[in-house]
Amino acid sequence: MPDTITTEVIHHGLLAAAQEMARNLCRTAYNTIVYEIHDYGVGIHDPDGNVVADAPGIASFTGANDFGVKRVLEVLGRSSLVAGDIILLNYPYWSGAHTLDALVIAPIVEHERLIAFASCRVHLLDLKQRHAGYVLDSTDMAEEGLFFPGVKLYAAGRPRPDIFNLVRFNSRMPERTLGDLQAQVSACQTGERLVQAMARRYGARELVEAMREINDHGARLALAGLSRLPTGTWSAIDYVDSDGIATDELVKLEVTVTVQPDRMVVDWSRTDRPARGPINLPRGRTLAVTMLAFKALTTPDSPVTSGNFRPLEVLTTPGSLMEAVPPMPTFTQWTGLLVPEVITKALAQGMASLIPACSGGDICDVMTLGPASWTGAPWLEAINDAVGFGGHAEGDGSDGITHVTQPGCRNNPIEVFETRAPVLIERYGYRVDSGGPGTHRGGVGVERTYHFLAPATAIVINYKTRTSPWGSAGGRPGRRNEVIVHPGTDHTRRVGASRNELLPGDRLTNLTGGGGGWGDPIGRDPALVAADVESGLVTVGRAAIDYGVVVDASTGLVDDAATQALRGAVPGGDRDGPSRPG
Repeated sequence: MPDTITTEVIHHGLLAAAQEMARNLCRTAYNTIVYEIHDYGVGIHDPDGNVVADAPGIASFTGANDFGVKRVLEVLGRSSLVAGDIILLNYPYWSGAHTLDALVIAPIVEHERLIAFASCRVHLLDLKQRHAGYVLDSTDMAEEGLFFPGVKLYAAGRPRPDIFNLVRFNSRMPERTLGDLQAQVSACQTGERLVQAMARRYGARELVEAMREINDHGARLALAGLSRLPTGTWSAIDYVDSDGIATDELVKLEVTVTVQPDRMVVDWSRTDRPARGPINLPRGRTLAVTMLAFKALTTPDSPVTSGNFRPLEVLTTPGSLMEAVPPMPTFTQWTGLLVPEVITKALAQGMASLIPACSGGDICDVMTLGPASWTGAPWLEAINDAVGFGGHAEGDGSDGITHVTQPGCRNNPIEVFETRAPVLIERYGYRVDSGGPGTHRGGVGVERTYHFLAPATAIVINYKTRTSPWGSAGGRPGRRNEVIVHPGTDHTRRVGASRNELLPGDRLTNLTGGGGGWGDPIGRDPALVAADVESGLVTVGRAAIDYGVVVDASTGLVDDAATQALRGAVPGGDRDGPSRPG
């Protein structure tokens, strides 16, 4: 077995290899969803499929890749994998994601010995799913596109034209879909080349032993982090807006979390019945987003390894919302965005000083697409918008950053977006007064207005518009997400997840949620409230209503006497209505 220093050098070499895979993916990908937004997950795994290094864009893809590689080993068998194979997996119940989040896997072989795997998952544009762009209303897996249950895209280094043709002739955007798929292949081959070079340098056996030690060390770190948490059992509930079919019915998520010195049990068995629409989660997806919350609590400062999750036990019921089985629909997996925060909502009851309040709660995606325009081909572009993060015991929540499940992702830059879609971004900035009031304010969300120059479909993918981001330790909720179609007209509509047909001149405004506040707002330093007013994050009116702080609109200074008189009479409650039904 390699010594400690060599093992650490190998670990950093594997991390560098994963980053190089991601760089090559971004250089060769066809779509802004991949190379600008970073809607991908890249990993290197030991010969048993356990991830040892990653370069996440969407952080939950790391756990889903781990799950998918292990299923490929189980389904295809170790003996069937040879050098030069490239495997394609997008069967949701095995891959841990929906149809379009296709996973490409390369077994890495050195001297006829399987020593590792490289994995790359990206969001492909189209695989003949029911609707172009995104499916919000499927009721059966048969409506969700073309499935590849672990097939060889390349066999012993030779491409399989039959598989590529299946993709080509079952896609509305074949060039861009195949371009991204080949970019995934390139990324995996990059990982294969770099890991083989490490095997030649250190020895294949030593490299595999180092990978096992990396994961063993990850488990020890997780146990150490877990031992520092308060012990106990807590439960919490949150809600998804709808299942896409019964659009007026909230869907409940209920979790019970038990923390022990050497184990955390996350029990989803009491969550809602299976949804008729496509918001059900395959078990691999539930595992991945639960793992993300566990990682943040126990080992937030170290790179991800599969070993980090050995002390975690996740309980689900087959055939339920949290463990979909065929033929349950799974395309719109937005339920997973709520998972980390309903877990922390439970834990905040026993460790409020360690847990932030809720973030804006969604990735607030607006996907725009349309028929051929000046580009001569159908177009599709998307923007995942930022939200406010929850306040916490140490300070305010961050303003306008990507959701907790996507810490490696970015916005699609306006300059790029407008060159690829017949759409202008007329307004983009912070959403004033959206952060939840508290001793430590919740971060504010953002506001973005789209002006359409050609006929288009705007797919709003937002499932947290009917309930508000919760506050903690006496803090108040943040403003909930809101999407307005035709703003400022006599036919204005407020929508959540929906497909919207728009004409030239039409507009849509996306208002993202603010984070919940932490602590009693009356405890906030008036000088900080005045600074928020000066920065344009809080208005003078809300400073008085929410914080009992009177700020002179002309000078920006606090009126100490008026503030002292006002404080103590500040109403509480949710500015948008109840944070849960009833």
